[in-house]
Amino acid sequence: MSFKNKTVFITGASRGIGKAIALRLAKEGANIVIVAKSTEENPKLGGTIFSAAAEVEEAGGKALPLKCDIRFEEEILAAIQKTAETFGGIDILVNNASAISLTPTEQTEAKRFDLMHSINVRGTFLVTKACIPFLKRSSNPHILTLSPPLNLNPKWFANHVAYTLTKYNMSMMTIGWAAEFKKDKIAANALWPRTTIATAAVKNLLGGETLIKMSRRPEILADASYYILRKASTECTGNLFIDEEVLAKEGITDLTDYAVVAGGQLYNDLFV
Repeated sequence: MSFKNKTVFITGASRGIGKAIALRLAKEGANIVIVAKSTEENPKLGGTIFSAAAEVEEAGGKALPLKCDIRFEEEILAAIQKTAETFGGIDILVNNASAISLTPTEQTEAKRFDLMHSINVRGTFLVTKACIPFLKRSSNPHILTLSPPLNLNPKWFANHVAYTLTKYNMSMMTIGWAAEFKKDKIAANALWPRTTIATAAVKNLLGGETLIKMSRRPEILADASYYILRKASTECTGNLFIDEEVLAKEGITDLTDYAVVAGGQLYNDLFV
């Protein structure tokens, strides 16, 4: 599928993985809707919807930066309405926005539990629900959610059960949507990295510079997204993909260039 003039609605697109996907599809001529909360730069995080929009335009796409907190349905609906007014519809939805807290049960505050569920689960659900009427009118509609394979090994629950619940919910919704909207020819897939990815979240919340140096760049997920989203929606749906596997099927097995430190040790991500 050509991405020329296709409209891609990406949550959490002001930085990191979301922005990398935005830039990859912008290079193909897509219209990119940058949906995020950041309008002023946080030095620890970097990037705003406006700086991301400038990069999208420079990469060759059309950008629409929209301030939106997906915890609030009225903000979601307003963002989608503005998208429809600007570009005429939505062809692809990328559910990337997420909150993370890798805390055990006794150290997980109620507000942190609620934050993860309101963004990762409720927000993802409501954004998808609101996009469905537009996706139904697209010629090759896709939903791509950044969530993991459903690995029921107890170790993935034991240390951060609240976070695991939310990410697995995103994957279960993906499986459900693939079946529910098959008649409408809307594809629903999930994508997850084999290794940790060099993002602000990894640096600030997980392992600092040490873990960054053992990670891959977000571009690996951007390229994997590109290969998934260009497939026919009727033929590629209901999958919980790993980035390496997607690229391998495209004949790309040398992943050296994606590493932050070429030839360095890589750290496996959660759930794989």
